[in-house]
Amino acid sequence: MKRVGKPVFFIVALLIIALFCTSIFGIHGQNGDNKETYIKGASDIRWGIDINGGVEATFVPDTEEKPTSEQLDAARSIIELRMISNHITDYELYTDATTGRIIVRFPWKSGETEFDPEAAIQELSATAELTFREGNEYESEDVDEDGNVIYKTPKGDTASNVILEGSDIKSAKAVSYQDSTTGQVAYEVALELEDSGKEKFAEATKKLLNKTISIWMDDVMISYPTVQKEITNGQCSITGQFTASEAAALAEKINAGALPFKLTSSNFGTISPLMGEASLEAMLIAGVVAFALVCIFMILVFRLTGFVAVISLLGQVALCFAAVSGYFPFVNSFTLTLPGIAGIILSIGMGVDANIITATRIKEELWAGKTLDGAIQKGDDNSFWAIFDGNVTTILVSLILMVVFGPTNILSFWFGAATTGSIYSFGYTLLIGNIGNFLFGVGTTRLMTKSLSSFKPLRKKWLFGGAAE
Repeated sequence: MKRVGKPVFFIVALLIIALFCTSIFGIHGQNGDNKETYIKGASDIRWGIDINGGVEATFVPDTEEKPTSEQLDAARSIIELRMISNHITDYELYTDATTGRIIVRFPWKSGETEFDPEAAIQELSATAELTFREGNEYESEDVDEDGNVIYKTPKGDTASNVILEGSDIKSAKAVSYQDSTTGQVAYEVALELEDSGKEKFAEATKKLLNKTISIWMDDVMISYPTVQKEITNGQCSITGQFTASEAAALAEKINAGALPFKLTSSNFGTISPLMGEASLEAMLIAGVVAFALVCIFMILVFRLTGFVAVISLLGQVALCFAAVSGYFPFVNSFTLTLPGIAGIILSIGMGVDANIITATRIKEELWAGKTLDGAIQKGDDNSFWAIFDGNVTTILVSLILMVVFGPTNILSFWFGAATTGSIYSFGYTLLIGNIGNFLFGVGTTRLMTKSLSSFKPLRKKWLFGGAAE
């Protein structure tokens, strides 16, 4: 067996404990009367409607004319865009073309104290600001729930040079055409400008020939096409490698910024959670007690390998909460629902199982008469594929749940947005937990075990589950 240095155990253990403490408690500071969050912890998690309740609102157009179904779809698109920008994955969003209404339900923010539904819906009902800007400079990047990069907040020339606004856009629609190069059917977004925008756009396309004009919805860049020719007639198209759905989505977003009416809330109210705050606290206490009992069992039965497993399990729990709270700057925060909690519990159970398999294999090899180093190496080798098969299968199932039952997917019309969003939450936390199982249940457990076996006082077979010498 290849030896691992003695300091490795302490380095890995300290890193895991640091991750656990910061992911649970976060790191916060005080700037005058304002609380600043440097690293998000469990208290910053946005709980789902089923746990913490939320807001229900009905939006209607602030106009006497009845909106068309296209206009309602455009308004729905921008509300959905704002939900995603706020990392809200547990929501319900419907349009009613008969009455011209849009109905939305979403959970309270983390740390909400006022529980004012009118204030909560203000950012959703504000008129979307669509702008066409020079260049594509931006201040920050984010990642949406599908892993796509989002560019946020214009800067430099892009911030100061606004070419067109939403009122300058007459219409946008997805159209198909025959690509002369490939002969395949392709898709583009056709734009028609109002008279107010024709001259401004003609000047901009002349100035920015072969350069970029970016399209922004509020402070999110939704497209950044390159100007291929001067456009003077107020009609142009945005081309690219669009699918039909991608072209339709971009057209909806552009139309949403050019809506001729403002959305107002006809009524709003609060949604009671399926479980109250006291139930959530009881569930968390039960989880802590159950985890403590598992740790005691692991240490009593497997001794030193059980102690190592406990440290690795702390890392897996930490990763689950970190992936939900927004702890990592490159991973979005996530709305945690009851099925999401079930996914975390199930993945931790699989983490316990992985550590038990490895510890048992080592114990069996020791009782078979192998040396300590040989037993550890053989136990690791024999247990790996059993752990691998179980976790890979679960990861595949998690990915299927996320793709098929996501909040905005092809099955929402059948199961409903609430049901599909909850299943997505379960799949997401189960996926993260299984990834954590590979990192900690397989990776760090083996590193720490081999490192501890390098200490002479600890090179006793009974500490690893063997017979007393």
